[in-house]
Amino acid sequence: MSDYDADVVIIGSGALGANAAYQLAGLGKSVIMLEAGPVVPRWKAIENYHNAASKRNWCAPYPNVPWAPNSYTDGYIQAESDPDFEYVTSYLRVVGGTTRHWGGACWRLLPNDFKLKSTYGVGRDWPISYDDLEPWYDIAEKELGVVGTHEEDQSGQGRGQYPPRSAPYPLPPEGKPYLLQRIQSKLGPLGYQVSHEPHCRASRPYEGRPACVGNNMCEPVCPIGAMYSGDMHVVKAVDRGVKLMPECVAFGLDKGPKNEITAVHYRKPDGSDHMLTAKVFVLACHALEVPKLLLMNNLANSSDQVGRNLMDHTGMNLTFLANEPLWSGRGSVQHGCMVNRRDEPSRNVRSAIRYSFHNHVPNVDVTPGLLKRGLMGKALEDAIRDQSSRLVNIATMSETLPEPTNRVVPNPGYKDSLGLPGLKVSYRLNDYVRGMRDVVQHDFANILQAFEGEVLEAPVGWRNQFHIMGTVIMGSDRTNSVVDADCRSHDHPNLFLCTTGVMPSSATVNPTLTGIALSIRAAHIIAKDV
Repeated sequence: MSDYDADVVIIGSGALGANAAYQLAGLGKSVIMLEAGPVVPRWKAIENYHNAASKRNWCAPYPNVPWAPNSYTDGYIQAESDPDFEYVTSYLRVVGGTTRHWGGACWRLLPNDFKLKSTYGVGRDWPISYDDLEPWYDIAEKELGVVGTHEEDQSGQGRGQYPPRSAPYPLPPEGKPYLLQRIQSKLGPLGYQVSHEPHCRASRPYEGRPACVGNNMCEPVCPIGAMYSGDMHVVKAVDRGVKLMPECVAFGLDKGPKNEITAVHYRKPDGSDHMLTAKVFVLACHALEVPKLLLMNNLANSSDQVGRNLMDHTGMNLTFLANEPLWSGRGSVQHGCMVNRRDEPSRNVRSAIRYSFHNHVPNVDVTPGLLKRGLMGKALEDAIRDQSSRLVNIATMSETLPEPTNRVVPNPGYKDSLGLPGLKVSYRLNDYVRGMRDVVQHDFANILQAFEGEVLEAPVGWRNQFHIMGTVIMGSDRTNSVVDADCRSHDHPNLFLCTTGVMPSSATVNPTLTGIALSIRAAHIIAKDV
């Protein structure tokens, strides 16, 4: 009889934890997966969305339970930021994690994103290279069913097919929405490269998922399951023998005499406490929750870097009315973007930039302004139709650098129903990010001119994009990082952190695919240990 409850205990059932669990079970390991939040069937999230008053709060269709509050719970996250910037983030604590309500973008980092310091003299280098992670990117893309155009240069620098790939995307691209066709035709002659955005909405049936039919409610839930979400790998992992334990909030980790983690303590909604033992422990919670748990237990922090180096894609938005109908809101919510400034030499002095064109149904966005003008009846209907047909929204995905003063810590001033703390976040923008403003203003002016645009929302403030990185940063030097190249804690040999929080650079692209690739890689390393 084993002396342990499982070979591996994974805390968190999001896309990263579920993929790690699935891989470990396939390698013959016994796995228990703890999740603070409840199971939420897809049909229930759809019903909740239809009944929700807010159509832009992606958390609203999912339960916000008192023992596992989400990021929009009043007081749960106390944020301090610059006067011209309000830090807001959006994540779930449910089985399947935050990919239950994500946009589905599945980018690879570029080779230079792994060596920012040695190439551009800023930020940090990773302890691994793009080539080291490339085979794991390929596996991750197959697991998620990523749709993409592999012939494109995703760096925007005329490098041909880039970054290098060992295999094409698993699924071919879908047809371009009319909005993107017009953006390409208008901006291409100005020298801007508008590229397809790789994503995980199946363009044809894939592993039991139907092809996307363009419902355009990917955020907050795909009604037919064409888009990948982490609960899909939870199901696969359970089918392989993983034991899922929802509504179990991890709060304590025990450390043995050799600095190994020996047990995890969790609390149920009724307040009862329980314990599990394992050979290896994996923290796969959200990248703000992992450092909270470590700091609550004074673990993995000999470098004093746990919770520090918080990065997000913080930039500016522009919303305008074009001089022609474009009809955004048809097809997937994310399809195309502008990549010219993703890897320019100017990264040595200012943030790299990627421009993302949103493709949401815009009716709910234009209506409040029209109501404020006093429009009613047919005049209101006609104005909604007109503005909805012409609305364009662009957001910059902007590179931030790891700054130790940008951090997250537990907030003992907030207690959830189990008596556990909330979060305090301090996040300020440095000159590296602010230095891109003039470039963004120049590009926005060119776009407005191309469409003879009427500005509805000018880019006067800063917004983050809910992409959390750096909070348990990876590095080869244990004095200034939390985990090594394998996502293993420098301090505790049997503790692995499978979270986007390990990423030492933010680049300009959504971190989820990179996090999943790292987690799959870590699972294979863990399997050799146990």
